[in-house]
This record gives sequence, structure tokens and C-alpha cells, in this order.
Amino acid sequence: MQEQKPTINYKKHVRSQFTVDERELRPITEATYLTTENAWRYRAILSYFYTQHEKLRHYLYPEDIYNYLKQNSYFTQYSEEQLQTDLKQLSDWKNIIPRQETGRVATIEDFKKKKFRYQCTPYTVEIERMVERLQGLGQSFGGSLEATLFDRLLAALRLFVTETMGGQGAQLNQAWEDVYSYFRKIVENASDYIAYLKSEKVEEHMMSDAFLAYKDAFADYIKRFILDLQKTSYTIEAVLKELSFEQFTEAAGRIADYQLSIPRMDERLERTALVDKYQEQWTSLLEWFLGSFGRDSELVSLERETTETIRRITRFAQRLGEKHQTLRSRYRDYLFLAKWFARLDDLNEAHKLSSVLFGASGIRHIYAEPAVSEDMYGDLWENDPTVVSVKPSVATYREKTRPGAVVDHASKQAATLAEYLKQRTEEEEMINALVSDNRITVARLGCQPAFIRKTLLGWIGRCMANPEKISKTETGRRVRLMTLSDQEIRLECTDGCLILPDFVFEFLA
Repeated sequence: MQEQKPTINYKKHVRSQFTVDERELRPITEATYLTTENAWRYRAILSYFYTQHEKLRHYLYPEDIYNYLKQNSYFTQYSEEQLQTDLKQLSDWKNIIPRQETGRVATIEDFKKKKFRYQCTPYTVEIERMVERLQGLGQSFGGSLEATLFDRLLAALRLFVTETMGGQGAQLNQAWEDVYSYFRKIVENASDYIAYLKSEKVEEHMMSDAFLAYKDAFADYIKRFILDLQKTSYTIEAVLKELSFEQFTEAAGRIADYQLSIPRMDERLERTALVDKYQEQWTSLLEWFLGSFGRDSELVSLERETTETIRRITRFAQRLGEKHQTLRSRYRDYLFLAKWFARLDDLNEAHKLSSVLFGASGIRHIYAEPAVSEDMYGDLWENDPTVVSVKPSVATYREKTRPGAVVDHASKQAATLAEYLKQRTEEEEMINALVSDNRITVARLGCQPAFIRKTLLGWIGRCMANPEKISKTETGRRVRLMTLSDQEIRLECTDGCLILPDFVFEFLA
């Protein structure tokens, strides 16, 4: 029998105080250009900034931007004054940073005009990257079920555990970034792909005839993922349990120290905030693979979702196959009947054929009891008529009932209870007879009645559901399930033979 995976409570390691960063509450003015009135102009300008930034061209001049925009038919009436206004607005929204150009001026008048060159901000770069990904995504979910990511995560985890034993800060930081990067890819890709399979668009495709050509590819893809996932997930769980939370906290402090050692000109990070962030990430990783607070892990949920997806694909394919089979069968039948009717020259003959094939139209079918007489030569009117009671077809009709007398079943109930208690006493005596040295060793039991087999299986199920393998019997006694060896044993019963592990039940005080 499969052992239930233990769940670990990591709640004590998470900060109980709820805090909100002030930056999480302020409006993001850098994203205003996406939805404002003249968004088409702002988006075109910042899209050009982004493409040039990716080409390592970080500073742009207004004339370069203007020449680029004029190549598009939407900007035929666009003027340089409008460009200056738009650049000023984008500067106010902190999408671009203006820097005064002092090396290209020839006169004092040019210097007074404040010629600028512009650089896009990091916020703008990330927003444009997000917009680029959204445009490539379209209206459907992406994602994939790549089992190779679990292999990469396992390798990164093993390296991280090794580095926690005394590795340098740079190597430890890189190992942790690899671990969390692979973990995020697994979660995002899997959730997106499951959402894709459950989307309305895919549901419509599954109900179409074209789906039959892809069902095998879908099913095989998911089956391979489940098999590879089951091979790797147990090893990942074992590696995660090797590292205690205290050991990770010490490693998180070393990672934070390495991050603080990197020279930064802007806002300096706090060591406590960095350690808390790494601890929360580690807790998320543990809960995703091992579960917490008595709940199943997200890994179990992913296995359940993928298995259910295969069932859905199979059901859709089966329904389509039945639909096609039914349509093909009736098509041939109708074609045969049409040719049969086409060969008839007389309309009355066609009516007779129709009555044979489809029955008389408008007839009432009344049920009657079979004839009492067995005389096959007897006439119908010689038999007694059948009386059929017809009930009114109205919703308010109720049959009349007569009140019945109250019958005292106390004696019958007492006899039934006494018989039940007697049976329970006999069963308890049979169970006690199997106990030797406060144990029941299943391998030493001889041929037993079916009741013993059902009772032992019930104890096994309740014990396996408990992490400590302890449960209570029907009489309230505490019993622990233990395995003596890796061999399989046979429990002979009056109604068959049960093969199970070498179990022994130990009764506790």
C-alpha cells in the first residue's frame, strides 16, 4: 500500500506581522501612457526608445525620434512642437530622463534653447518588455508541461545544498538564483498550460471533429510529463528535507551579505528585508512540494489536474467517435430506405411500407394484461376485459389515503438489538483470540473468516491516513501499524486469499 506523504508545518518560520511597503500603495505614473488620451503617440515614442535601448543605444535626440515617427502614415500631420510637448509629458511621467546637450551647441542662443537628449527609465524598459510579451501571448494562455525543468531544479537544489556547507557567497547566491528561477518557471508554465487546457477556446476545439487528429498527441504529452514528474518529484522532496530551516536561514544571511557587498549608487538594501524575502521564497518552495497545515501540496494538485485532463480528452474523443459512428450508421440506413421507397410505384404501397417501418401515426398505445386463456384458437371477445385505472393528469391530484394504526415494534427492536450485541461480543472475542504479546502478527494468522479480513483492512486504512501510523479500533483501543520486513505475506480467508505487506498491529496502553 502506498505510504501517504507527510506534510510539514512551516507557519512558525513566516513573519506574523503584516506589513505593507509604501511603494506598493502609490500609483504607478510610469504606466499612464498606456491608457491616456494620446496613448497611440506616447506608445510609438516609447516603443522606439525600447527598441533602441535593446540595441545598446541609450540616448536619443529629438530629431532622431521625429524622423522615425514621420516614416509612419499615422504621423503625417505630426509636428516638432507636438513632439516636444509629448517628450515633456513623458518626462513628467518619469518615462524618460532629459539630459541637456552642451557639447553640440555652436552659439549662446542654441544653449539657451536647452537642447536635450533623452534616456528611457528602467520602469519604461520593463513595461515595454511586458507589453511585448502580452502582444506575443495573444488571447490564449501559454505555458508548457516540461519535465526537464524538474531535472534542472533537482540539479540546482543539490548544488545549493552543497554550497550551504561552506561555499563562497557568489557561488551560493548563483545557486539560489538558479533554484528559484527554475521553480518559478515550473509554477508559471504549469499553471498557464493547465489554464490553457481549461479555457473556453480549447473546450470548443475539443468538441470539434478536428480534435481527433490531436488527441493522441495531447494525451501522450501529458502522460510523459506525469511519468517524468513522478520520477523526479520524490527525489526533490528528499533533498528539500535534508536542509533544515535554520540551515537555510544561515545561508540566506550569507546571500544577503553578498548582495549588500555589490556597490550600488541608489537606495541601499536592508539585510533583514533580504533575509525575510529569501525565507518566504524558501517557504513557498517547501509548501509547493511538501504541503503545509494538513493540506495537499501543489505538486499533488498538479498531478491531479493533469490526470483529470487526460480523462477529459479521452471523454471528448469517445463522444466524438460515438457521434461519428452513429451518424455513419444512420446515414446508411436512411439511404437504404430512400432507395426502397424510390422503387415503389404505388402511393398506397408506400403508405404500407411507412406504417411497417415507422408505425401508425397518431395512435394511442394502451397497456393491457396478458390473456388468461391459453387457447390459441379462442376469440378476443371471449376473454375477460382488462380494467385500466386512469389517474387525472393534473399537478394537484393526490391519491386518498387512510390513516393506519400505530404498531408497537418494541419487542422486535429489543430482539434485533440483543442479536446485534451478541454478534459484536462474538466478533470482539474473535479479535482478542488473535492477540499475542499485545500484538497481532498477520503472517502468523491461519485461515480466518471474512470478518477478520475486513476488520484488519479497516485498521490498515485508518493507520495509513495518520503520519504516526496510529489509529483506534471499533472498541476504542489504540493500535499502531508496523512493517516487519519488505516481504509480502498471504492472509488466507474463507472467501479467498489476500496478499499484503508483512504488517503487525501493536496495541498501545
